[in-house]
Amino acid sequence: MRLVATGLLIAMAGLFFLARSQVGPEAAWPHPAWPWVLAFSEAAMVGGLADWFAVTALFRRPLGLPIPHTAIIPENKDRIAETMAVFLRDNFLTPQVVARRLRGMNIAEAAGNWLTAPEGVSGSRVRAGAAELLAQVLESLDPERLGTQVRGGLVRQLGKLELSPLLGNLVEAAIADRRHLPVIDSLVRWAGLTLEDNEELVRAMIHRRANAVLRWTGLDEKLANSVIDGIYKMLAEVVVDPNHPLRGKIEEGLASLAHDLRHDPDMQAKVEGLKHEILANPALASWWQGVWERLRTGLIARLRSPEPAMGGQVAEALAELGANLRDDPALQMQINRFARRTLVGIAQRYGDQIVRLVSETVKRWDAVTVTERIEGAVGRDLQFIRINGTLVGGLVGVTLHAVDVLL
Repeated sequence: MRLVATGLLIAMAGLFFLARSQVGPEAAWPHPAWPWVLAFSEAAMVGGLADWFAVTALFRRPLGLPIPHTAIIPENKDRIAETMAVFLRDNFLTPQVVARRLRGMNIAEAAGNWLTAPEGVSGSRVRAGAAELLAQVLESLDPERLGTQVRGGLVRQLGKLELSPLLGNLVEAAIADRRHLPVIDSLVRWAGLTLEDNEELVRAMIHRRANAVLRWTGLDEKLANSVIDGIYKMLAEVVVDPNHPLRGKIEEGLASLAHDLRHDPDMQAKVEGLKHEILANPALASWWQGVWERLRTGLIARLRSPEPAMGGQVAEALAELGANLRDDPALQMQINRFARRTLVGIAQRYGDQIVRLVSETVKRWDAVTVTERIEGAVGRDLQFIRINGTLVGGLVGVTLHAVDVLL
């Protein structure tokens, strides 16, 4: 465009000299149109030169001459940077402007429409890219450090949690819903199996505690059999009879435990102490590290598996998320409100830093870089100004010549 504008200016200069040679008594081809051509070309040349000077003066000194108020952009680079920063801050990064621009945008619905579109999620590139990105993130993180951080976070949250009232509420709710009955049945059966596996131990204990007379007469063996048979009979009755008194005692014990967990400071202190002992146990840390490493390596293997199962699961999950975003107005309202608050908060908290970054970046550019980037962005339109100036100047010259002839 610069060559076109300059060529047009040269053409007007040549036309001017040609028309000038044909005006007057020494003209080789006299014609009444030549004065009009002379007026047009003369004014066009002046207009083209004036606009060439104006456009050139924005970016550099015309012909290298130190003319005042030329090379405007290089000489005022820092002021332009400050002006750009102020313009960006006042028109884009104020909380009021950000909130106003986001108020009419449904970000959640737009994201949902994209995720539910056939090319949004089902495309293999999106699935593969999402899976590979997640795998790389998992690989780039330090397994031991991340596992320790996650465990530390869980430990801190569990440390803040009052476990005793929670357990009391769970036991009380289980008793109210009769969900404790299978537990009692399992406990009774476990007691019976344990007694069966340890009959000889029970007999040995009775034999040691019996006096010499019982052992001499052999009654200790009969006593052991009677005790074991009595316990078996009692356990069988508890299993068969849902109204057995022992069941009532167990239920009373559970109710008392629930009450103590909720209201007894001593019981609560014991539970909290036991909780902190378990959380501080190194065995728990080792167990969690192993669990976390197995989860991490397993997930990486599935993400990079050539089988499309994981990719299909990712795509299905994203599509389901998109459908919820698209069809749930309440969810849209919550997400849009969160997005507005987040972006407004960013503008309010970091707006000055963002515009300062723009300003300092432009200031660090040298004058040649600033000139080349701005001229590259708007230079084509500026060359149109030169072309228009040349043509408009010529028309003005013809108009003035017509006025001079008519008057």
